[in-house]
Amino acid sequence: MTALAVHDLDVDLGGRPVLRGVGLHVDPGELVGLIGPNGAGKTTLLRSVLGLIRIRSGQVLVDGVPSRPGRCAIGYVPQRHEFAWEFPISVQEAVLSGRTGRIGLLRRPGAADWRATAEAIDRVRLGDLRRRPVAELSGGQRQRVLVARALALQPALLLLDEPFTGLDMPTQELLGELFAGLAAEGTPLLMTTHDLIGAMDACSRLVLLNRRVIAEGKPTELRDPQLWMRTFGISERSPLLRLVGAGVDTAAVAAASGEGSG
Repeated sequence: MTALAVHDLDVDLGGRPVLRGVGLHVDPGELVGLIGPNGAGKTTLLRSVLGLIRIRSGQVLVDGVPSRPGRCAIGYVPQRHEFAWEFPISVQEAVLSGRTGRIGLLRRPGAADWRATAEAIDRVRLGDLRRRPVAELSGGQRQRVLVARALALQPALLLLDEPFTGLDMPTQELLGELFAGLAAEGTPLLMTTHDLIGAMDACSRLVLLNRRVIAEGKPTELRDPQLWMRTFGISERSPLLRLVGAGVDTAAVAAASGEGSG
């Protein structure tokens, strides 16, 4: 069964269209990269999957069931600035908070909750910092806390919003290996990222998004420069095209536009 299926999704925010006719899917064991410029609607799409944003039309299914807050086991790693790091809690308490939906607001965590929390902390290699206040952590350590918090839920689907932004290379490598390992175990992952080179290397498939899906496929299938030019609103001279291996035949572009005639 497809883990995530989005069908013909339209979303408005503040009375203006943000997403139009968006369709995509993520299967178990896939790491799918959601690629697009700022303002393309990537985070809006993730929040729509979580059921946190009212959709205008369309459908979001998680394991075949309409997505609703608290009803689906979706792990979400937000951007770091969205978490209240000044709050006086430890790493362990922050990670345990990821299980609130399972525990309930008025119930105390049980043995299974503490076990899932400990396993998630160990998986991101923060075992020696489990009692440290989150306010004292570095940026890379904070990102690992957010990942562990999502993993503590033991999610059926993992959503990652720019997980590599502002991280040093060792932390990026650690998290990249972790995400690849989760995918190999069968976990479906959908990740927004501006790291195009990393996405081309690590992702099973890419979805190019700019308010609507421009294209989707394996990285090796997305070599047409026109797809990237339409997604990012760039010219054929942009260095981005060289970065993603979508080289431009400038003579062909000129001929198609009529510039080579006369």
